[in-house]
Amino acid sequence: MSANRRITRAFNNAKMLSLNEDSKYIFFSDCHRGDNSFADDFARNRKIYNHAMSTYFSKGFTYIELGDGDELWENNFTSIFKANKDTFLILKKFHDLNRLHFIWGNHDMDYKSSKHIQKNLASYYEDATEENKEFMPNASFSEAIQLQNDNGKSIFLLHGHQADWFNYTFWKLSRFLVRFLWKPLQIIGIKDPTSPAQNFKELIKVERHLEKWIKKNNNQVIVTGHTHRPRFPQPNELPYFNDGSCVHPRCITGIEIENYEITLIKWHLTTLENGTMKIVKTILEGPQNLSNYFD
Repeated sequence: MSANRRITRAFNNAKMLSLNEDSKYIFFSDCHRGDNSFADDFARNRKIYNHAMSTYFSKGFTYIELGDGDELWENNFTSIFKANKDTFLILKKFHDLNRLHFIWGNHDMDYKSSKHIQKNLASYYEDATEENKEFMPNASFSEAIQLQNDNGKSIFLLHGHQADWFNYTFWKLSRFLVRFLWKPLQIIGIKDPTSPAQNFKELIKVERHLEKWIKKNNNQVIVTGHTHRPRFPQPNELPYFNDGSCVHPRCITGIEIENYEITLIKWHLTTLENGTMKIVKTILEGPQNLSNYFD
């Protein structure tokens, strides 16, 4: 199946959510939550991510995770949960108020299966009380989501690996190579050449497939992750957005929608004059009114 057909299938089967002046959405992707080992790229940004998520929760945002939230290629979920319990309990707060939606990516493609969702997320074991506690029953996982306004225009959300033949069709082989070959080689600085995030030629291929699909589909607005490279087009450019990742060396990047405007942001540490370190949000691009991309 071609990249065009994979993306089109995801679009046609996408979960529908509303988009209006009151909508408040935050998109993050590529958290790659790991086990707090040497290969866990999320560990250094966990406190930044948790602070950002707590802020968005208190402000009434709905969280949509655009894939690769859990690093299931390198770890089992039990070790991921133990290393990131504080993070998952924040996600549970969103879930309990029906403000949490997951999109699966290639590194958490196991979540295509309801059996895996139930096994990992329905409950968790609480060591202190030695009992299973309800976690996120009926957690929502989709391949894609459309945020649709009253005029039938939409923002198409997906991970983006649909444009990556090897990491979509042969994701199980990729998982095997990452788990048993590339993860150990990370110790000496050798990176995975099959990952678009670490291979510029592959990154460009993925972006070109997505751009071709957008052109063939009446400049459909699209937001993805996967490549880890943030993108924010101007209104006169092809409407392809990318929220970046949560595993940048010193920050996390994401995309907000609020007041019918879209903004590319990053959360990072800064040092105040008195030497105090503080987590702050910086606007990288925007805000731009969404109607500028729908005309």
